[in-house]
Amino acid sequence: MPTLRDKTILILSPQSWGKMFLSKHHYANELARRGNKVYFLNPPRQEQDGKGAFITIFPSGSEDNLLLIDHGLWFPYKMKFHVLPLFHWLMRSHVKKILKAIGQPVDIIWSFDLGNLYPFYQFGRAPYKLFHPVDEPLNQAAINSGKGASVIFSVTQEILDKYAAFDGLRQVVNHGLSEEFLEGVDPYRTPGIPLRTCLAGNLLRPDLDRDILLQIVRENPAVLFEFFGSYTNSQSNIGGQEDPSTVNFINALQTQKNVRLHGAVSTGALAKMMREMDLFLICYDVKRDQSRGTNYHKIMEYLSTGKVVVSNNVTAYKGQPELVQMVAEREHNRQLPVLFKQVLNDLAHFNDPSLQKKRISFAAANTYQKQLDRIERFITDKN
Repeated sequence: MPTLRDKTILILSPQSWGKMFLSKHHYANELARRGNKVYFLNPPRQEQDGKGAFITIFPSGSEDNLLLIDHGLWFPYKMKFHVLPLFHWLMRSHVKKILKAIGQPVDIIWSFDLGNLYPFYQFGRAPYKLFHPVDEPLNQAAINSGKGASVIFSVTQEILDKYAAFDGLRQVVNHGLSEEFLEGVDPYRTPGIPLRTCLAGNLLRPDLDRDILLQIVRENPAVLFEFFGSYTNSQSNIGGQEDPSTVNFINALQTQKNVRLHGAVSTGALAKMMREMDLFLICYDVKRDQSRGTNYHKIMEYLSTGKVVVSNNVTAYKGQPELVQMVAEREHNRQLPVLFKQVLNDLAHFNDPSLQKKRISFAAANTYQKQLDRIERFITDKN
C-alpha cells in the first residue's frame, strides 16, 4: 500500500465542491497539503443528459495541487434508476475517459460514493481502492458501493458492520476537524447578551426534526438562534430540496425575531463565528436521519469551541455527557426542549472552563491531519 504522500489520488464525491465543506472536501484539502496530486470528481452534471459528454479539469482555488473535475454524460443519468447494468456498462467507458483526461496513473481511488455510481471494478486492478462511507448505508446500492474496496474506513462501527460480507480491511476513524476551528478559541470568554445558540448545517435537509426545532426557538425568545448553512437551492452544493414543506419551515424560522439565517459560509468564516457562540444545538429525526443518529461531522466542529452541545441521541457519544448533552430516547426528541432549557438554566456549569478544555482537547486530537496519520498507520501496518 502506498503512503499518503506524493501520490495521485482521485476522490469520488456525491457532493460537488462549493462553499459548504463536508468530510470529503476537508480530506481533499488535507491530502493536497501533504504533497499529493488530488483530483476531486464532482457528481455528473445531470442537465447535460443527451447533449454529449464533457470532462473539464480546473484548479480548485483552495490548494495548488487540488484540481476539480466537472463532467457530463452522453447518456441519460436516469438510466441508473431503471437499467442499472446498462448504466454501469456505459459509465465504465466514461470513467476511462476521466482517467485519460487526468493524464497520469492514479495511485489511490478514495470513494465517498454511497450511490454505487462508480463501482470500483470500473477503475481496473492497479489503483489502491479506499472506501469511506460517513453516512448510514440505507439501501443495497449503498452496500454494493463497498464491493472491491481494499480497505473501508467509517465514523462508526454500526456502519462498518454493514460491510462485513466484503473482503478487505475495516477500521473506525472518527469525523475530522479542520485546524481553522482551533485558532483563537478562548474557554474563558464571558457570555454576552443575548445568549447565542448555533446550529450549522444544510437547512434543506428533510431529516431535521423541524417541529421540535421550531418549538425550542419559540420557547426561548431571549436566546438568539444563529443558523449557518444553505436555506435555498442556489446556496447549496450538498443537496436538499425546496419542496413546499421545506419552504414553510424556512419561512417559519424567518418570522421568528430571535432567529438569524446566515446562509452558506466558508470554513474560515464559520470557524470564526462559532467562537462567539454560547451553546450548540443538533436536532435531527433519527428515524429519517441519513446518519441514523450514529455520528455527525458538525459535532467535532462544535466541540472545538469548548461550548456545550445539546443534541438528539447520538450513539458515538453515548456515555460522554461532558462532550455531548443528549436525550436518552432514540425514537423521538420530545425531551429535547426540556434538556435545552436545563442546560440553558445552568449554563455556567455546562460551560465550566474545565469542561471546555476537555471538549477542545478531544476535538484537537481528531483533526484531519491526525485522522490521516491514523489511516496511514493502519493501512501501512496491515500491508
